[in-house]
Amino acid sequence: MITIRPATVADQDALGRFGGALMRQHHAADPRRFIQVEHPEAGYGRFLVSQVANPNGLVMVAEHAGRVIGYVLADVEPANWMQLRGPCGVVQDIYVDEAARRLGAGRELMKAAIAWIRSKGPSQVVLMTKTRNEQAQRLFTTLGFRPTMVEMTLDPDTPGGE
Repeated sequence: MITIRPATVADQDALGRFGGALMRQHHAADPRRFIQVEHPEAGYGRFLVSQVANPNGLVMVAEHAGRVIGYVLADVEPANWMQLRGPCGVVQDIYVDEAARRLGAGRELMKAAIAWIRSKGPSQVVLMTKTRNEQAQRLFTTLGFRPTMVEMTLDPDTPGGE
């Protein structure tokens, strides 16, 4: 059984491990796009715990058998003219420990984040996902998300703009 609850300061180590794993996962998928930092766990854990007190932010964890197995980070943002969108909720991060995947924790974390965002007023929820993360994209699609944007990157060592 999966339990979803607000993160606490006591979750900092687990959050740091998962944040570091998320960073490494992104970097491994595209090292030219995503940064890698030596030992990101402590910094990532401190950052996520710092968001617990943010009234416009949300950090929730999923537990299974008394152990934290994942987290979601979301916030509520005002209208953004540069991104051509109105006020909305943004799911910034979601991560579930590889050993605990397929238990439904990701779905439950997303449902909790969506409910929290809608309780704050905005009905629109946006997120970004890696282009090759088909498993996450399937989850998001089953929750009603649809593709809207594609980020493109021009690397410094790639000729362009000629």
